[in-house]
Amino acid sequence: MQKRIWLSILLGAVLGIACIIGIGFRLGFDGNMLFLFSAWYNRVIMGLIIGLATPLVFTKNKFNPVIRGAVIGTLVSYSWYVASGNRDSLGFFAGIGYGIIIDLIATKYAKVK
Repeated sequence: MQKRIWLSILLGAVLGIACIIGIGFRLGFDGNMLFLFSAWYNRVIMGLIIGLATPLVFTKNKFNPVIRGAVIGTLVSYSWYVASGNRDSLGFFAGIGYGIIIDLIATKYAKVK
């Protein structure tokens, strides 16, 4: 399970960099450093939660990582979206997709025994 946690955190950090770039181009880099950092940190926390969520089962088929990633991505991204004053809707929806990506990759490459 430890491999899954670290892989998920790493994926969250990398996808967080993609978020910084996307948000920076949409909203500007100047004067938004705390906002950009919070977006990146949100993705790292999302990775941690997804890494720890192995026992969470929504459905007993191959779509569980998709559903689990989407649910966690929605919850974590929504908290950031609301706390940031609803400044970036696209970033919120990207977080849902990032949750799915993180969970799919972590499930595939870090099998829990």
